Amino acid sequence: MLLTILITCLVLFLFQKIIWLVVPGLLALMIYYCLRPLVERLVFRGVSHDMAVAGTIGVVVLMTIGFLFLAVPSLLTRLAMAQNTVEHYLGGGQTLLRKTIQTLEEVAPVLKRASLGHQLDLQLQQFGDQFAERYLGRLALGLVEWLPSLLLVPYLTYFLLKDSVRLKKFLIQSIPNAFFEKSLLLCSRLDESLHSFFQGLLVLALLDTVCLASGLLVLGVSPALLLGLIAAILSWIPYIGSVVGCILVVLVAATDFPNHPSIAYSCLALFLCVRLLDDFVFLPLTVGRKLHIHPLLSVLMFFLGATVAGGTGLVLALPVLGVVSVAADIVAQVVMDGGLRARYRAARALAFPANLPPMQSL
Repeated sequence: MLLTILITCLVLFLFQKIIWLVVPGLLALMIYYCLRPLVERLVFRGVSHDMAVAGTIGVVVLMTIGFLFLAVPSLLTRLAMAQNTVEHYLGGGQTLLRKTIQTLEEVAPVLKRASLGHQLDLQLQQFGDQFAERYLGRLALGLVEWLPSLLLVPYLTYFLLKDSVRLKKFLIQSIPNAFFEKSLLLCSRLDESLHSFFQGLLVLALLDTVCLASGLLVLGVSPALLLGLIAAILSWIPYIGSVVGCILVVLVAATDFPNHPSIAYSCLALFLCVRLLDDFVFLPLTVGRKLHIHPLLSVLMFFLGATVAGGTGLVLALPVLGVVSVAADIVAQVVMDGGLRARYRAARALAFPANLPPMQSL
C-alpha cells in the first residue's frame, strides 16, 4: 500500500506539469462515460458502431451550438455589466463585514480601541476599488489561455467513443499470451474504476445540490437551485472550490438582505455543514466507495495530493489512487504467480528454440 501511495504522489506531480492536457482529458472521459451507454444501446439496435458514434456526437454538438446561440446574447450582456455586478455584490459583502466588525467591537471593546474596524474598512475600500482592474482582466485572460485546451474535449471524446475498443485490442495484443487473461482483467478493472469515479462524482454533485438548494430555499436566498448547482460543481475542486462557492452565496445573501446579516451567517453555517458531510459522509460513500477506497485513506490522499501537487492533487487524488491501486494489484498477482511466469518462459522457449538447454545424452 505504501508503494501505491508513493506512485500515486509521483503521478500527481507529473500531472501538475501537464495540467493543460489533463483537464481536457478528464472532461473528455467524463463525457465519454456519459455517452457510451447511448452508443451501446444504438449498436444493440442494429446501428453500426461508427454511425452510432457520429450520430451521438452530432446531436450533442448541435445541442451545444443551440444552447450557445440562445445563451451568448444574454451572456454578452451580462459580461458588459460584469464590472458593475461585481462591484454591487462586493459592496454587499463589505457592508456585511462592517456590521460584523461593529458587533464584535461592541462585544469586545479592546477591538474598538485597536481601531480594527477603521483599518479593515480602509483595506476593504481599497480592495473593492482595485478588484475589477486587478482580477477581472486576469480572469478573462486565463479563460482565453485555456480555450485551445478546452477545444480538445470534443475531439478527444469522439475518438474515445470511436476507437476505444480498437485501442484496448491493440494494447492487449502487444502483451505476451501468458499474461493475456491478467491484461484483460486489468483493462476491465481500470475501465470500471474510472467509470465508478465519474459516476460517484455526479452522485456527489447531486447530493450537494439537493442539500444546498434546500437550505438556501428555506433561508429565502434565490435563485436557490442555480446557486446550489454552481456551488456543487465548484466543490469538485476540494476545499478551494467549496470556499469559492461559499463566498459567492454569502455575497448574494448579504447583498439581497443588507438589513438581515443573520441570513448571510446562516448561509455560512449551511456551507460548513455540507462541507463536513462531504468530507466525512458523502465523498467516502460515493467516490470512495465506488473506487473501493477506505474513507480514512480518502481523506489522507487529499492532504498528500495537496502537498505534492496543489490544486491538481486535490482534484485528481482519488481517481489516480484508484487506477494505481488496480494496476498494482494486477502486477502483484502476476509477480506472485509462479505458474504464469513458468508459462511465459515455456512460451519463449518454444518461440526461440536456440535458447533451449542442450539435451543430456542417456
